[in-house]
Amino acid sequence: MRTAALVLAAGGGSRFADGHKLLAPFRGRALVTWAAEAAEAAALDETIVVVGETPLTDVLPGTVTVIPNPDWAAGVATSLQTGLYAAAAYDAVVVGLADQPLIPASAWRAVAASASPVAVATYCGRRRNPVRLARSVWPLLPSTGDEGARVVMRDHPDLVAEVPCVGEPDDIDTVADLRALS
Repeated sequence: MRTAALVLAAGGGSRFADGHKLLAPFRGRALVTWAAEAAEAAALDETIVVVGETPLTDVLPGTVTVIPNPDWAAGVATSLQTGLYAAAAYDAVVVGLADQPLIPASAWRAVAASASPVAVATYCGRRRNPVRLARSVWPLLPSTGDEGARVVMRDHPDLVAEVPCVGEPDDIDTVADLRALS
């Protein structure tokens, strides 16, 4: 089964008060670099990074495929749909967020290995990213708004498998979040 890693990096970072959060330095590298490198290190068939208006190419691994989402301000669902369109040749995608720097490649691989239509990483029993979405569930995903796979997990719990993972799934939304994890 061919599977792509899909990193959503198109948000505006409006709660981050000091420049764009994905470019903020985190442990010596840009925040987005951590998530993109972990996805790439998972060694799936391709790593796709969906970006918005903020230029990120200079801080992303040169091996990733960068896909712009011109409608990024309309919500995360548009970035997910943009990524799915770019991943049309694949049987599944594993989706993660660019502002979760401490999710390791092992979590991406573990979720990708699931045969369930939807597989979600869990950390100490809490569902977080990444999430595997088989092609069969793509039509169930929203095309607008600020929800993605959560909609399918809520509406179709019978399709979901939980995959215990190691890592720190906290995301960075504010400068205080950045300081707390640094």
